Amino acid sequence: MTGDPHGTARIHRHGEARAERALVLLHGRGAGAGDILDLGAALVPAGAAFFAPEAAGRSWWPTSFLAPMAALEPWLGSALAAVERAVAAAREEGYAEDRICLLGFSQGACLALEYVARSGRRLGAVGALSGGLVGTGDAEGGPSKALYGHSPKRFDYMADLARMPIYLGCHARDPHIPLARVRESEAVLSGLGTTCEVVIHPGAGHAVTAEDATAMRRLLVSEQSTQ
Repeated sequence: MTGDPHGTARIHRHGEARAERALVLLHGRGAGAGDILDLGAALVPAGAAFFAPEAAGRSWWPTSFLAPMAALEPWLGSALAAVERAVAAAREEGYAEDRICLLGFSQGACLALEYVARSGRRLGAVGALSGGLVGTGDAEGGPSKALYGHSPKRFDYMADLARMPIYLGCHARDPHIPLARVRESEAVLSGLGTTCEVVIHPGAGHAVTAEDATAMRRLLVSEQSTQ
């Protein structure tokens, strides 16, 4: 393993050459760019330009996002750099940051939230489907049942994301994303100035719901209307 496992990650470019918006899509663990491109095409109104980086080995990091930071590096830092390259590719085609939206599922949702919190980029909108913030460091405290046996994290972000809309949808009993981390992410992101809409679906599950799809379409239409 190198210190930059996603350094050669391919960015899949699909969609129109001159669209109203660009959408950077981040796939989940065990999936690939093709999977998240299909989701993006189903969720986004006609006229989008898609940019989807693909993780090495179809996984952005090899363990739970709840794991200690030492277990997540260098994969996390490399993954964040891959997202930055995808955003840069959209900018090179002439899309301003407020016309670039970010959407991720599962690991990709965690990566999307972590990217905006760390980078401070005020994108047009962010959709995180079944995810939560990764964190900036390990915090004091032992394993917690609410965090599925993992210890707490620090969330030391300095970004000013005033009024940036974020949608976070997750099941109440998601087997990979504890509700406690979803609520913690909501509080942190709201503290950074975002307009954070969180929808908790009842029961167990780890999937994109019809409610998520409707919310994302509404968010993207609203984002376009403000341009």
